[in-house]
Amino acid sequence: MQSPKGYVSFVLHAHLPFIHHPESEDYLEEQWLYEAISETYIPLLLNFEKLVEEHVDFRITMSITPPLLNMLDNKLLQERYIKYLEKHIELAKKEIKRTVYDERVNNLSKYYFDRYSNDLHVFKDIYNCNLISGFKHFQDIGVLEIITCGATHGYFPILYMTPETIKAQIGVGVQTYEKYFGRKPRGIWLPECGYIPESDKFLKEFGIEYIITESHGILYADPTPIYGTLSPIVSPNGVVAFGRDMESSRQVWSSINGYPGDFNYREFYRDIGYDTDYDYIKPYIASNGARVHTGIKYHRITGKTENKDYYNIQWAKDSAEMQAGHFLDSRISQINNAIKYMDKTPIILCPYDAELYGHWWYEGPYWLYILFKKIHFDQNEFKLITPGEYIDKYPEMQVCTPCRSSWGANGYSEVWLNQTNDYVHRHLHVAGNRMVELANLFKNETDTLKISALNQAARELLLAQSSDWLFIITNGTMVDYAKRRIKEHIGRFTKLYEQIKGNTNIDTDLLKQMQERDCIFPDIDFRIYCS
Repeated sequence: MQSPKGYVSFVLHAHLPFIHHPESEDYLEEQWLYEAISETYIPLLLNFEKLVEEHVDFRITMSITPPLLNMLDNKLLQERYIKYLEKHIELAKKEIKRTVYDERVNNLSKYYFDRYSNDLHVFKDIYNCNLISGFKHFQDIGVLEIITCGATHGYFPILYMTPETIKAQIGVGVQTYEKYFGRKPRGIWLPECGYIPESDKFLKEFGIEYIITESHGILYADPTPIYGTLSPIVSPNGVVAFGRDMESSRQVWSSINGYPGDFNYREFYRDIGYDTDYDYIKPYIASNGARVHTGIKYHRITGKTENKDYYNIQWAKDSAEMQAGHFLDSRISQINNAIKYMDKTPIILCPYDAELYGHWWYEGPYWLYILFKKIHFDQNEFKLITPGEYIDKYPEMQVCTPCRSSWGANGYSEVWLNQTNDYVHRHLHVAGNRMVELANLFKNETDTLKISALNQAARELLLAQSSDWLFIITNGTMVDYAKRRIKEHIGRFTKLYEQIKGNTNIDTDLLKQMQERDCIFPDIDFRIYCS
C-alpha cells in the first residue's frame, strides 16, 4: 500500500474532578460520573470493540485523568453507579407504561429501558465493574494510546509560583498512570492545555515525551513554526508539542455551525425530570426535591424553537453518517492543500473533551465509529495515527519554545484567574509553600502516624488545586459546591499543617475521617514536594 499523504490524530480528554461523599448519597455532583459512564465511557468501549471485531484498522488517543481513574476504581462509587442504573431501569419501565398511548414516545421509552439494562450488563458482567481494564485492553492490543494528565488537573500557568507543586502534579499523574496501565505514559494532556516553559524540566524528569497544547501555543511559538499546527515542534528542553488544529475543531465544537447542533440530534436540555408530573418524577430527582436531568430525553433539537419535535433515532444516525462523510472529505482536502507547501507529512490533531462524545453530543460516539470505518474502507489519502506513533515515524522536528497559553476562553488564564475566583489563589499559594516546607522538614521522618498525616496533607492540597473548582465559579454553575470544596480542602490541609508543624498530637479521628472521604492516591508519598 502506498504511504499516506497525511495523518489525523484524535485525542479525547476524559476527565472529571474527584467527587466522593461516603457520608451522604445526596450529592448531585456525584452523578456527573454516572452520566459520563453511561453516555461516554461505555459507548466508546463498545464502539472500540465493534471496530476491532470488524477488522477496522483505527487509532485513537485518550487521556484518562488521575481523579477519574481513582473514581472508576472506587468500590463505593461502583456500587452507587449500579444503584443509579437500577433506578433508571425502574423509571424507564414506568415510562413504557405511561407513554403507551403515543407510539413514538413509547418506542423511545423502550430504547432507554434497553440502553440502561445493557449498561448494567456491560458494567457488571463484561467488565466486572472495572472499566479501566477495558481501556487498558485496547491500549495493550495497540489501537488506543492512553496518556496522563496533572494529578488533579491543577492549572500550571498559575501554580508555577511554587515550582514544586507542578512537579507533584506531574509526578503523581505519572505514578497513577503506571499503577493502572503497567507502563510509563509517553504523553500528557496539560490540564486546560495550560502551557508554560517552566514545566518542561519536570516533564522531562518524569519521562514525558510529548504534550497536547492549544493552537496559539504553537502558532506564537518562538521562533514561528514553519508548518503551524500541521507538524509538532520540540522545545529547547526536548519536549514535543502537538497543537490543536482549528479547522477540524470548529466543525465539531462550534455551537453555531458545528455538527452537534444538527436539528435531528437529541436535545440535551429537554428532560422528563422537568417535563413530567412532579409527584410522579419525585423519587427520581434530587433528594431535596429539585427537578434535575434524569437522562431520559424524548425531543430533538428541532431548531431555535420552544416547540421541540420528538427524537428519531434513525434520523439522528443518518445525520451522523452524513457528517462523518463531510468530516472525512474536509480532512482529505485539508491534507491535499497542506502537502503543496510542506516537505514533510502533515498531521491534523483533533483534541476534544471525551465527554462531548455522548454526554453533550449524544450521537458523538456513533459519529466517531462511522468516521473510523469510512477512513478505513472509503479512502487511502490519510491514516489515523497517535502522537506517539507520529514521533516514532518522524523524529526530526523544528526546535521552538511554545507560547504560554491555554484552551480556555480567549486563550490565556482568565477563566482560572478573574474577579469571581481570584481570592482562591492566595490560599493555594500559601498552602503550596507550606507543603514544600513540610516535605523538606520531615523528609527523614520515621513516625508512621506523622507520615500518614503528611501524605493526607498532600492529598488535601492536590484536591484544592483542581482547576475544575475555578472553572465552575467562573461559569456560575454549582458555585456553592465548588467554593465549599476549596474551603474544605484548604481547611483540612491547614489543620494538618498546624498539628504536624506544632509537634502537637495529631487528631487521629479527624485524620481517619479525611482519609475515608478524600481517599484519592492511596500510594502517595509527600516527599514528592521536596525541593
